[in-house]
Amino acid sequence: MFTAGLEMKVGDVPYDVVSIELPDEAATEALGKCLAGAVKKLAGGIRDEGLNFRLEGTLGAGKTTLTRAFLRNLGVTGRVRSPTFTLVETYSALGLTINHFDFYRFESPEEFDDAGFRDLFGAGRVTLCEWPEKAGEFLPASDVDVQIELSGDGRKIFLRPRTERGRKVAEEVGREWK
Repeated sequence: MFTAGLEMKVGDVPYDVVSIELPDEAATEALGKCLAGAVKKLAGGIRDEGLNFRLEGTLGAGKTTLTRAFLRNLGVTGRVRSPTFTLVETYSALGLTINHFDFYRFESPEEFDDAGFRDLFGAGRVTLCEWPEKAGEFLPASDVDVQIELSGDGRKIFLRPRTERGRKVAEEVGREWK
């Protein structure tokens, strides 16, 4: 199931929140494919400005499953590892650098700054950040918040655009998902 139209505002700009019900892991992987499709269509702008996702959800919610499907659908081959212990795993696709972060092990937000991770954000980079609250105010602004909630045996996903670029991603996912 797909819905759009739950309106939120970022500053004075309204954006629709996209809500998608995912009954199983295959549906989560299909959403990863839709996100990858959106990035493919918007790659030119991402090369100029970058794109930041914040992945929010409890342990086992499916953040890494979604990211793995996203990466596979961008053409990443080989092993896709969870960055739980390495903090960041880096991949290349479409002439972009993709950084998958997991801040779960951070004991304080200053660790983000101390590690120099800010340099891994910006033009030509897509970032997917698990446990973004652990990096606090040091984490660069999100373009799209991806909230994953457990819902029975499945998941419910909310895509919350935070920027115009994020709105374009959410709209493209909505078109692909239908």
